[in-house]
Amino acid sequence: MRLERERMKNARLEKDISHRKEQANFFAQKGGHLRDVSSKMKKKIEELEGEVVELRREDKTIRNFSIPSQKDIGGVILQLNSVDVAINHKFVNKKVNITLNKRERLLLTGPNGIGKTTLLEKLASGHAKGEHVKEGVKIGYYRQDFSTLDFNATVYQTLSKAMDSDGTEQGLRSHAAGFLIDSDMLKVKIGSLSEGQKGLVAFATIALEKPGLLVLDEPTNHINFRHIPVIAKAINEFEGAMILVSHAQDFVEKIRVDFILDLGSLK
Repeated sequence: MRLERERMKNARLEKDISHRKEQANFFAQKGGHLRDVSSKMKKKIEELEGEVVELRREDKTIRNFSIPSQKDIGGVILQLNSVDVAINHKFVNKKVNITLNKRERLLLTGPNGIGKTTLLEKLASGHAKGEHVKEGVKIGYYRQDFSTLDFNATVYQTLSKAMDSDGTEQGLRSHAAGFLIDSDMLKVKIGSLSEGQKGLVAFATIALEKPGLLVLDEPTNHINFRHIPVIAKAINEFEGAMILVSHAQDFVEKIRVDFILDLGSLK
């Protein structure tokens, strides 16, 4: 219903724009005061055209993409012998036995407030008790609050930093375009983006980083529903090790999972 309303609005805008262009061209040829009127009409036309473009962008879906995994890694990527679980507002260390090799995935579950996000944060930073990540393994970390991104950096600076040294300007812009990031958006600071746009920048960045271990904390939050199947496909095809937290059951069902760790069962 929303899409149909947007299409109808676009049709009205296009008709209005066409009519205004005819009038503006007519007035421009008359000269004098009418030329000023024509100039003002052209500015209004530009505004209307901007609205049409924005609406159409909302209808687009990101291109299929892949998250390349770090090369030349094997064996045990992550060994987890214990985790901290929130019990009565205090963290208690509990024994577990989780081993993730290349291509193996762990789904982390449990009620809100049990410590899932805290555990992922510590795992990604290397500060979790009982954790051992293989030396040299790069971690791609998607945080639901996007705090892994520098909000003062532009989108271009963020992607450029994540890209390999042999990457090209054309390659960066092509990669960005696949995530609906155009040349204007590349100039914008991360902090000025919408939450949905930050999510797309985060995925675009992770894909450039080529991690060996992928840590995903609610990767569908704030993401436009049109993009979710594309993102699920990319995640499911990832060849490295992965830890996932998601409350979106239909999304989880699209991801192959090898192990499930329910923090709630450790109380």
